Amino acid sequence: MGQQWPADGIARLILDGFDDYREQFRQITDGARARFEQALWQEAQQASAARINLYEDKVAQTRERLQQGFDAALLEASQWPLVKSAYIALIDLRLDDELAETWFNSIFCSLFSHDLISDGCMFIHTTRPSLRSRSGAAQTRRYRPDCALDEALRAIFEDYAFDAAYEDLPRDLQRLEEQLRASLPDWICKDPELCVELFSSVLYRNKGAYLVGRIYTRDEQWPLAIPLLHREGQGIQVDAAITDEAEVSIIFSFTRSYFMVDVAIPADFIGFLRRILPGKHIAELYTSIGFYKHGKSEFYRSLIGHLASSDDRFVMAPGVRGMVMSVFTLPGFNTVFKIIKDRFAHAKTVDRNTVIEKYRLVKSVDRVGRMADTQEFADFRFPRAKFEPQCLAELLEVAPSTVVLEGDSVLVRHCWTERRMTPLNLYLESASEAQVREALDDYGLAIKQLAAANIFPGDMLLKNFGVTRHGRVVFYDYDEICFLTEVNFRRIPPPRFPEDEMSAEPWYSVAPNDVFPEEFPPFLFADIKQRQLFSRLHGNLYDADYWKQLQDAIRAGKVIDVFPYRRKSPVI
Repeated sequence: MGQQWPADGIARLILDGFDDYREQFRQITDGARARFEQALWQEAQQASAARINLYEDKVAQTRERLQQGFDAALLEASQWPLVKSAYIALIDLRLDDELAETWFNSIFCSLFSHDLISDGCMFIHTTRPSLRSRSGAAQTRRYRPDCALDEALRAIFEDYAFDAAYEDLPRDLQRLEEQLRASLPDWICKDPELCVELFSSVLYRNKGAYLVGRIYTRDEQWPLAIPLLHREGQGIQVDAAITDEAEVSIIFSFTRSYFMVDVAIPADFIGFLRRILPGKHIAELYTSIGFYKHGKSEFYRSLIGHLASSDDRFVMAPGVRGMVMSVFTLPGFNTVFKIIKDRFAHAKTVDRNTVIEKYRLVKSVDRVGRMADTQEFADFRFPRAKFEPQCLAELLEVAPSTVVLEGDSVLVRHCWTERRMTPLNLYLESASEAQVREALDDYGLAIKQLAAANIFPGDMLLKNFGVTRHGRVVFYDYDEICFLTEVNFRRIPPPRFPEDEMSAEPWYSVAPNDVFPEEFPPFLFADIKQRQLFSRLHGNLYDADYWKQLQDAIRAGKVIDVFPYRRKSPVI
């Protein structure tokens, strides 16, 4: 039976589907340069969403071809170790073989119940060497200033030329040199062994293009990111030179949409990024360049490795209990797990399907550094011993249809994972006066930048925002988000009679999408000092006209600038 079963044919068809996906992924990615050169910002947003949706579409097409081509023979999961072996032989010489393993897993999971998942049938653990170099081809360009930094910068931008002209390259190069000299030690530019190494391909995202690499000597190194902007009608500008590891890390943050970059050998590029950003997990780096499904694979491998090698146990996440989601975490693993409760609080009018749609929406929109990326999982199985009893009891109580106890195992039928952050309300409780001011200022910027990306958070309470390790304020509760252009911002009409102001009910009609920004201050801040401070920092958020002007700009097709790094003259 085993020898007659069509393992080779199934493996080949799966790989053909992967090749189809990779080719279309490349086509969308390769268009990023022209979109940047021609300032086609709306097309850039559409391409980003299309590339995210491409994966599931191609998995579905491949599954249909398998079902049509092999019929009942395909559904014998016990024979899939043969398919896996045949597939390994096919991908061994590929330069994207780690991605091909993840694709195989996706196909298997689309065909079979998750109860049948095993390392024999799919790639729970990778068979690929970790971040190895598979080619002698140069992936980077090196420049040795030899005490002439200005000449090295000039050579860099001769190599990284575009069909659109630079607006004023001599001016930008002089400013770039000044920034580098100001941000690096005095002696570094005099070191004859100084080298600037840049990845050969430009990275594109939203309205920006980025040169990414490092500056290094024999003993030290600094990451380097050089963002480029294309102002319509003005040409390309070199915007900054960023050498601070924390700032470069934020550019690759889990709160950003994915870069478009030509990567011939993904493992080589991820290895390069790991050298300049050692604090980044491999899963986050793969995700940052659009391989979010492989990022999910790497995350899962990291999770099961952590559970196997530690005594860590799941606990409820700190913070106010949610009305829609229940959130738990592993203290030693920087992630939260979010499940939908079976019953919502009366104040919530959404249903389960709406919540799922909202969370999936976040995957495809521009998160502008202010919304945490999520990964959606089905049928997680954990040992019961890995849960603190109080945590497990609460999950079984609030979500019995999602969290199921099966002997010594806990089945989580559906959940999302997000990076763990400190809830903003808890952060403010122990923050200094300066930290409170900085956090509230960033909270206001987060709301404004989300609005600039056509996202209205809905529930803007402090508890729904978190503070990252870099001190950035990020939104993470999505059950009430919507597009900004769907909201009807209104001023509260004047009372008709003196008695109106004393009434418990409003004297004016309120439609489902109506929002009255004048009501924000007491709703957002119980603390009077925080309320007054926020009014000074971002009082325009309380004005309906502010929101309407943003809506008008978005409806007119304007893609508003939101920068993932500090600028000398920020435009928001």
